[in-house]
Amino acid sequence: MRAVVQRVTCSRVLVADQVAGKIDKGLVVLLGVSDDDSQSDIEYMAEKIVNLRVFDDENGKLNLSVLDVGGSLLVVSQFTLYGDCRKGRRPSYSKAAKPEDAKTIYEKFVEYVRSKFNIKVETGIFQASMLVEINNDGPVTLLLDSKKEF
Repeated sequence: MRAVVQRVTCSRVLVADQVAGKIDKGLVVLLGVSDDDSQSDIEYMAEKIVNLRVFDDENGKLNLSVLDVGGSLLVVSQFTLYGDCRKGRRPSYSKAAKPEDAKTIYEKFVEYVRSKFNIKVETGIFQASMLVEINNDGPVTLLLDSKKEF
């Protein structure tokens, strides 16, 4: 499982000009699912994301998590995070999970975060064409991989 995590002042996802998900202060999580992800990947990524210390404390140090600041998550499916661009010009998505499997893992991730942590979680719509508006704060952007490949 891979994620691009961005600290935001606000963010929203539009599908066909309708708001599908919207948050104020928090984290946008662009989430990609691989063909071999499991419950352990879900738990690792959820724990890592909600506990990332990327918000300023009283001294201006990145020392607080989204949980500490009462923020929210906006989780958007992003299969292109598994695009392999090493050969040629067209990315290969051979490591990305098949859509039906990816949807199951994606939904389990969202449900795990909602049930385990006291945090608001909004989402996009799986496999929809989405317009994601991100007001990146900082900017702070991090790359995460449950297999720790980077």
